[in-house]
Amino acid sequence: MEDYILQMKDITKTFPGVKALNNVNINVKRGEVHALIGENGAGKSTLMNVLSGIYPYGTYTGDIVYEGKECRFTNIKDSEKQGIVIIHQELALIPYLSIAENIFLGNERAKNSFISWRETKDKAAEMLKRIGLSENPNKQIIDIGVGKQQLVEIAKALAKNVKLLILDEPTAALNEEDSDHLLNLILELKQQGISSILISHKLNEVVKVADRVTVIRDGATIETLENDGDISEDRIIKGMVGRDLTHRFPEHTPKIGEVVFEVRDWNVYDPLIPQRRVIKDMNIKVRKGEIVGLSGLMGAGRTEFAMSIFGKAYGTHISGQLLKDGKEITINNIRQAIEKGIAYTTEDRKTAGLNLIDNIKNNITIANLFGISRNYVIDKGRQTKVAEEFRRKLNIKTPSILQNVGNLSGGNQQKVVLSKWIFTEPDILILDEPTRGIDIGAKYEIYKIINDLADSGKSVIFISSELPEILGVCDRIYVINEGKIVGELDKKDASQESIMKCIMNSNREVI
Repeated sequence: MEDYILQMKDITKTFPGVKALNNVNINVKRGEVHALIGENGAGKSTLMNVLSGIYPYGTYTGDIVYEGKECRFTNIKDSEKQGIVIIHQELALIPYLSIAENIFLGNERAKNSFISWRETKDKAAEMLKRIGLSENPNKQIIDIGVGKQQLVEIAKALAKNVKLLILDEPTAALNEEDSDHLLNLILELKQQGISSILISHKLNEVVKVADRVTVIRDGATIETLENDGDISEDRIIKGMVGRDLTHRFPEHTPKIGEVVFEVRDWNVYDPLIPQRRVIKDMNIKVRKGEIVGLSGLMGAGRTEFAMSIFGKAYGTHISGQLLKDGKEITINNIRQAIEKGIAYTTEDRKTAGLNLIDNIKNNITIANLFGISRNYVIDKGRQTKVAEEFRRKLNIKTPSILQNVGNLSGGNQQKVVLSKWIFTEPDILILDEPTRGIDIGAKYEIYKIINDLADSGKSVIFISSELPEILGVCDRIYVINEGKIVGELDKKDASQESIMKCIMNSNREVI
């Protein structure tokens, strides 16, 4: 008989008008890494919210059997007492508290109702050593990188005597080095007897660490696959989308014209450390109908460059020239950037790209109110018509444009972001990590939208941390390292090796 630490049996969860989970079953063996895979909106996070008590007993049907006993969790504290800890994609850390304070937040080391700071620091140091993080426990969270913050979340889970660790997209915001470190830590925890449920859209990572893979589609369990060494990403994709996806990127023949946008001798300084130059004499050209990639390691300066162009949304002491259609333009704020035909989709759609508590209709039209107004008064009929058009054209899956954006899947949220900026009718569209945290099927739809934009004559600047995506989408690629252009590659000459070679060669020059 199999030794299961967790069995979820016939779990059904319904929201008004939507059956999010339909008799879902998942069995997790003791001491295994179990991947939970599915497209955005498939029901993965809903299932984990049921397990952790975020959706309490009585709001769903079915049984949760944990360590051989049926459990009826009414809140997240109930599940944590049993050793079930969930780490969400959006980290639950307080930036201006120390690492030690965050590790024991809600789980304080106290005696006689007074916090023991000595024990807090000592225990935190013990947890940090266990996860291989050599940071001072007194250091503030804001002073460490995202990769280390993710490790602090795991230390926080270990401090709660975790037995079953749930990780929801843990590497979505991490670079390759930090991702590898985190995945290796998951395998180390497995050796210590800790079971893990891993939710990830990065299938190469799933294949690397998961013992078994359960696929969910449209709120139902499709299959559980054994990772016996022969499992492939294509096999997992077939389960996710219900068909073979032979081409990860849609076929595209570019129609490239004259240079439309040019950046010359661009320099940007850090707004917090004014003497630190973040962008150094960068020069790029973008042609009509062209998709130009900005590639580089995390921290290379891609986002800082993009935001500084977009109405000086980042940086100080900015210098250089912007040219559009051969003529120099001046852009000092975001409004002027929009008026000059430049749009920018942020890498952080939830915080800076969308108003999650507002509906789809208002989010799509907010950046171009003049486009839905007459005599400075919003035309509600025109607004509805515009939102419905984008809902149809970009295939935003929603029962109504009046639905709150926060209730949409990541892929559909990204389509709303794209709709918002396309409605401003830009000539140059800067896309910063447009497929981050999005499943393979939704990515394909986003790629098609980007190709259509280029075919309509738009110029696209495409930023991505995923090299296969840069290679699959872009017509030409600029390689950035430490705020400088260190290489320029045409599509036919570009490869992962040639991009990394540009970065490594530039590092040697610095040395």
